[in-house]
Amino acid sequence: MNGIGNIRTASGYGAPTFPGQDADIDPRSVRSVAKLAGIVGGPLFLLTVIVHPARDGHDIAANAGWYIFTHTMEAISLLVLAISLAGVLALGTRRLRSNELAAIFTALAGTVLWFGLIVYDGSHNPATAMYAPDRVHTSADLDFEGGTIVLAANILFPLGYVLLAVVLSRYGRRSTGLLLGFGGVVYSLGGTVSLFGFGPHSMITSVVEIAGAAAFAVGYVMLGRAGGQVHRSAEDDSFTRGVRGPSPRAR
Repeated sequence: MNGIGNIRTASGYGAPTFPGQDADIDPRSVRSVAKLAGIVGGPLFLLTVIVHPARDGHDIAANAGWYIFTHTMEAISLLVLAISLAGVLALGTRRLRSNELAAIFTALAGTVLWFGLIVYDGSHNPATAMYAPDRVHTSADLDFEGGTIVLAANILFPLGYVLLAVVLSRYGRRSTGLLLGFGGVVYSLGGTVSLFGFGPHSMITSVVEIAGAAAFAVGYVMLGRAGGQVHRSAEDDSFTRGVRGPSPRAR
């Protein structure tokens, strides 16, 4: 015996299974991960935006360590949120239409791209501030590589969360969708448009970013509290009844 077996189906035997390998991933585990990631990642993301240091080159050069630390923590929070979205995508794979899954995937891709933007920001700007502080956070400091990351992130991040908001609203989670869509758009506008439009010395950038991040964080907490589920299906109800026993009407 090598411990390898087959799955018995109505038509015979299916694909082989190995010791410790289930036939499918337990959706309860996915829900738990998506829930924890949303509830933890949202507030952590907001906190990193609130404590973001001054954005002009001279202040960054004087506080390079703190600038790098806050951006590292913000990048970590975005990875946690990406895990939550991956759980949402996994839970909806068999239940949502292809265009709805594409909307969630777009939000996930935008989150990963924004993670890349934050990593680039947190490493590039302190280095630039050491020798050319007046170039930091200005169009003069944009090259092809950095501009590609900034442009891609600023397109997919807000677009993805607007599309996610539409999907959530369609399945009765309108408040969650509005918070994520509004927060994603406003935060991204504050992070790039306001910064380059008003300059690194303006407080408008911080106000816009924090306002967007606050709505965004609350939206993720609400999504996490829902177990990362876009909607509750009949399959969930039957699964719950199977765990807890038959419903009172069936007894």
